[in-house]
Amino acid sequence: MAMEKNFDAASAEARIYKAWESSGAFAAGANAKEGAETFSIMIPPPNVTGALHIGHAFNNTLQDVLTRWHRMRGHDTLWQPGQDHAGIATQLQVEKMLAEQGLPSRADMGREAFIEKVWEWKEKYGSTIINQLKRLGASCDWDRNAFTMDENFHDAVLKVFVDLYNKGLIYRGKRLVNWDPHFETAISDLEVENIEVDGHMWHFKYPLAGGATYTYVEKDEDGNIVLEEERDYISIATTRPETMLGDGAVAVHPDDERYAPIVGKLCEIPVGPKEHRRLIPIITDEYPDMTFGSGAVKITGAHDENDYGVAKRNNIPMYRLMDTRAHMRSDGADYKTAATRAKEISEGAEWDEAEIDALNLVPDAYRGMDRFEARKAVIKDIDAEGLMIMVEDKKIMQPFCDRSKVVMEPMLTDQWYVDAAKLAGPAREAVSDGRVKIIPESGEKVYFHWMNNIEPWCISRQLWWGHQIPVWYGPSLEKGKTILSDGYDAFSSLGKKQFCASSEQEVLNKAKDYYGTEIEITIEKTDPTALFGSGYQAEAIPNILGSAWGDNDPEPTTIKLSRDPDVLDTWFSSGLWPIGTLGWPEDTPELQKYFPTSTLITGQDILFFWVARMMMMQLEVTGQVPFHTVYLHQLVRDEKGVKMSKTLGNVIDPLDMIDEFGADAVRFTMTSMASIGGTLKLSTERVKGYRNFGTKLWSATRFAEMNECVPQPGFDPKSCTQTLNKWITGETARALDHLNASLDAYRFNDAASGLYAFVWGKVCDWYVELSKPIFFGEDQAAIAETRATMAWVIDQCLIMLHPIMPFITEELWGSITDRPKMLVHADWPTYTAAEMVDAVADHEMNWAISLIESIRSVRTEMHVPAGAKIPMLVQELDDAGRTAWANNQALIKRLARIESLTDAPELPKGAVTIAVEGGVFALPLADIIDISAEKERLEKTLGKLEKDMGGLKGRLNNPKFVASAPEDVVAESRELLAQKEEEASKLKAAMQRLTDMG
Repeated sequence: MAMEKNFDAASAEARIYKAWESSGAFAAGANAKEGAETFSIMIPPPNVTGALHIGHAFNNTLQDVLTRWHRMRGHDTLWQPGQDHAGIATQLQVEKMLAEQGLPSRADMGREAFIEKVWEWKEKYGSTIINQLKRLGASCDWDRNAFTMDENFHDAVLKVFVDLYNKGLIYRGKRLVNWDPHFETAISDLEVENIEVDGHMWHFKYPLAGGATYTYVEKDEDGNIVLEEERDYISIATTRPETMLGDGAVAVHPDDERYAPIVGKLCEIPVGPKEHRRLIPIITDEYPDMTFGSGAVKITGAHDENDYGVAKRNNIPMYRLMDTRAHMRSDGADYKTAATRAKEISEGAEWDEAEIDALNLVPDAYRGMDRFEARKAVIKDIDAEGLMIMVEDKKIMQPFCDRSKVVMEPMLTDQWYVDAAKLAGPAREAVSDGRVKIIPESGEKVYFHWMNNIEPWCISRQLWWGHQIPVWYGPSLEKGKTILSDGYDAFSSLGKKQFCASSEQEVLNKAKDYYGTEIEITIEKTDPTALFGSGYQAEAIPNILGSAWGDNDPEPTTIKLSRDPDVLDTWFSSGLWPIGTLGWPEDTPELQKYFPTSTLITGQDILFFWVARMMMMQLEVTGQVPFHTVYLHQLVRDEKGVKMSKTLGNVIDPLDMIDEFGADAVRFTMTSMASIGGTLKLSTERVKGYRNFGTKLWSATRFAEMNECVPQPGFDPKSCTQTLNKWITGETARALDHLNASLDAYRFNDAASGLYAFVWGKVCDWYVELSKPIFFGEDQAAIAETRATMAWVIDQCLIMLHPIMPFITEELWGSITDRPKMLVHADWPTYTAAEMVDAVADHEMNWAISLIESIRSVRTEMHVPAGAKIPMLVQELDDAGRTAWANNQALIKRLARIESLTDAPELPKGAVTIAVEGGVFALPLADIIDISAEKERLEKTLGKLEKDMGGLKGRLNNPKFVASAPEDVVAESRELLAQKEEEASKLKAAMQRLTDMG
């Protein structure tokens, strides 16, 4: 049955993928040879809520290329798939679903019922991205698909938490975190998007205490005084006036002479009831920038990351101003009482963190306000007193929570932390000593920078969906002290005894050891968050842990334990991905065989959030590195290098591209973009071009079919006698060597470009064309050999292309002839160029091809009519050249449109010379083209081109343009100039040819 004229990707891809799956082609160990080396790779688990985006398409294409390549080489291969439970994203989706369906809200239905709804949602929608990855052609072992909330994975996560807790590597503490006021949870840096917005910088006066004054002096760069005046205030600039209420100090640089007279003095926060205004000290710290603003910085340690560092270094109180919804606090004592105590602290009274956290320094008038409403009120009140200096309109970078889209609030809360500094050492050494290689090398520098400056890792989230913290609380019994059990809240851990265990039974056993066997111990099923709903305040939390007691109280007969309602950050569970998916902590056969894994392919943006944490956790838990090679890639951008975003309207949907161009074209595009460390620019035109590449391959295969080229059992490419066939088998071996070397070095773009040049250039263009004289000739032996050779070459093209373009190659493989097995199961070739290249045939064919290309180039440049057959002269030619001509003159004449060849030691006027190895040919064109008209045409074209080049050079030589124009515009201008310079060079060469002819 004859082949179809074209490949119908839309109908073929699903059919082919189903056949692969049915044959078990993707199973771990499929196609493996006995005693083969292993290759294992873990998919970076996409969110279970996710849909395939362009980053997924790029990343998974590269993983699939490597996986298919290793599998065809007979390696024992595993590509482990799975999805992340995506705590905050999944909770958001399910809450939306409940609202759309008119069902009770999360708070109304309670935790257990809500979790059931999440699992229902997961079962219904969780396979969406799996099916989309299958459309891309991902050859994962789907029978092993994992989920970070699977029972075995969950058990592994809890075990690691308990182990690290018992080693003192996990603890609960109070630090500044990114807080999402909508979801009321801490979030990671990766879940914060900094966006430039129109904002304001307010400049306020902070009056000096007691009416003190000082001489304020400003100088220029040369030391000349430009301003000198008496001031009774210090000027402060802020973009968030509502946080002034929590200021603990004003900081200036120790070298800033302007403020030297007032360092150590007190100044007044210019807001709140006048009779209770707080005084704060003026201190020195290296943080303030003397050249930015006034050079003086208000320090609000509980609501700013930089201020937090200053406050920690200088033992400055950090007053929390907001509740979990980012409303100004309304709990605690009245403002007069709190301000009085804060004044005592500023004057040197002793304090501790618990007291500072309890103090509510929000004036009564602002309590309960949304933070942005409070901002307006604070500005209005300060301005009314005449203490606002000015308002400056300016662009500011505002941190938005990625999921909720609300402005993130830095918040001082109690969270669970990993002592990452103690885990970082072995992970750092594993890269230093070469056990783990990071590609590109620049990734290693970033890795070391992060690991050398690592901070405690916040691993708790105030969500319901996820791995619940395996810690239970009970009242603490400390002899001689009365310690109340306050229950759980986001801001306090006081008065609690912690019991960390991986099961309730283990918790009860630990509690009995602590309280005694005579006391009845039960576990409270109602978690505090569910008990009082969202937006809770610390003082609203009831005592659910049983009665507290002191030395004189009778001991209770029953105690209730309450579990910490927080869940673990998803980065904690995904940090165990390599071992958790292989059955750890059980010593499974898969764990023994495939761990450590071979390679990790992931984005540069999660080098720290995921890669480094996997390194730390696997080394701590198993003593082994999780992988040997990490390949990092950049973000996929649009064709101009701009980050894709819905706002800009430049997002490219990979599924739309697959629908339009087929998965193979998308995959080849992704592979061709993947230069090590390079910028990834994608355009639909590029994908369209690679669809044409697939069409070219299809056409070449149809040509082979029409000329009865069928694979011959036992065919030995080294037995060819025809020069053409010797040449193409050698070129095939070169292409294979280049492909193997490129993939081995993770040079995916080189692998793609090498295959493109070989398949399109050498096979589809030259070999197909050069074979026609043989097929149309009378030499039956040559025809038979060429048929067998062409069939073999086409097969090799399909095999080599299969890892990148699996669908079209599988379809062609099955269309050419009946096969005992599919291409996905085919063996990878082992021949090399060293054994396949025939030096004589290689030289002769490349000489002939070079001559044809040169003739075609001259014809194009000189505007010789395409269909015209023209004579050619030979001025001089050595014996090797004459032999090459004699052996290939029929194909040279046919492909270069040459009528005849004549010896001409003296060339006539108007002849264009063509230099080749060993001689000189010439084309007499004086009677074929109008030389003067052609000169005029070229001069006109060159003149316009030089004018365009002049404009581009002028623009690029302008420092203002280079500095102020968007980066993509500058890059585009440089690229356009390079193209025009190359075009001009060709036109000048053509002009020189015409001049030489005249």
